[in-house]
Amino acid sequence: MKKIIILFMLFLSFKGYSQITNNSNDTYKKRVLESTEVDIISSYYSQDGDNAAVTGGIGTEELTDVATDIVISIPLNDDDVFTINATISAYSSASSSNLDPFDSSGASRSYDDDDDDKSSASDITGSPWVASTGASKSDVWVNGNLGYSHSSDNRNTIIGANINFASEFDYVSFGFGGSLTKLFNEKNTEINVRANIYLDTWEPVYPTELDSYIEANQNLNSGFFSTIDILDENGNIIDKNGTNVWSPHNTTLVDDTKRNTYSFSFGFSQILSKKAQISIFLDLVKQQGWLANPMQRVYFGDKANYYVGNASNIKNYTSPINTDVFQLADDIERLPDSRLKIPIGARLNYYINEKVVLRTYYRYYSDDWGISSQTAEIELPIKISDKFTLYPSYRYYTQTAADYFAPYEQNLSTSEFYTSDYDLSAFNSNQIGFGVSYTDIFSKRKIWKLGLKSVDFKYSNYRRNTGLTAGIVSLGFKFVMD
Repeated sequence: MKKIIILFMLFLSFKGYSQITNNSNDTYKKRVLESTEVDIISSYYSQDGDNAAVTGGIGTEELTDVATDIVISIPLNDDDVFTINATISAYSSASSSNLDPFDSSGASRSYDDDDDDKSSASDITGSPWVASTGASKSDVWVNGNLGYSHSSDNRNTIIGANINFASEFDYVSFGFGGSLTKLFNEKNTEINVRANIYLDTWEPVYPTELDSYIEANQNLNSGFFSTIDILDENGNIIDKNGTNVWSPHNTTLVDDTKRNTYSFSFGFSQILSKKAQISIFLDLVKQQGWLANPMQRVYFGDKANYYVGNASNIKNYTSPINTDVFQLADDIERLPDSRLKIPIGARLNYYINEKVVLRTYYRYYSDDWGISSQTAEIELPIKISDKFTLYPSYRYYTQTAADYFAPYEQNLSTSEFYTSDYDLSAFNSNQIGFGVSYTDIFSKRKIWKLGLKSVDFKYSNYRRNTGLTAGIVSLGFKFVMD
């Protein structure tokens, strides 16, 4: 979800196409891109909330992310453009750190039977409200994309292709795709189609208690659990050799490390008048493979609860005042191995006057997991001078819950699929943004051989009715190479 929120809160970028000029004697073909352009966007994102999926739908969602995106567009000749896009995102996540809430030296490690460096039972604590200091508290996400586009001599046909690679500590993605754009009616009408395939692979990591239990051959007297007291819901230490003991509901973890995504997009754009333009789009997205997140715990309402840590704080488990007791998971999130997503939407841009432009956006989304959503957005760029533009914006979003979602301890072990990830819950959100743009069409200001063409700054504040809050600050630069 982190990536989902960051992406839709970043700047929207707009690109146009060059025109050609004809006369009776010859044809002048203007280059699609006159010179190399470099776009750099950096952002700082911060969020907080009380419904962390890693700890079963409760617990801190505190997260920070610093990302930099660099796009280099290189004209190969009059008709062809090569694009390099690289993104680095470094984040620190309190909820992800609680993949292993019991470890202050190296989260997500495994515990072998011959581990001689075990802590005493009194030393082991954890809490969904306190970040662990282990390794999984932070990570770096990297993404690279190479693109190529070719425009026909009359600039009415544009063909594109791209390849993509992304990686983080538990996930690797490879993708490729292509696109075709056709312009008609003196370039007043545009139709484009795009197809992409992403072939992803999990390198799964699991909640420590589940991983350790399976590694110790389901023996609570071996490995990690051998020197740790397990408490029942009344705070009593259980007999590990007794009949009422903790054990995961399902000891089969990820059995298919593949996740494949196939997407097809169709877009239509029409200039309605000198002042109005409308765009309509439709996407079809099919996903197959392991679509659940193996890091995310689930707790069942029809199973007994077991804990590690301070017995006196069990009564405060769902409150942030709990700092030293952690509930052992019943299972990881489990979801169907296929999903079909269908978003359809439209944009309407209207030129009010030389100072103000109205930009509107609407999208309806549905999938076969039971989620439907609606998004409405309005942006009002206000030109205050030849070089400066202000653009306030507002975005509203609402969705229904997935068929498989239930909050902490409200899923049932008799269900085939279950999750407590609040990204799949019913919620609505509001996002308010404000930005300022500086444009120098002559690129007079220089840095080495790069002329500064524009600077964009934007701040957005995001709030869900579930309690999640987030803010992002973005700063973007566009340079033109001499």
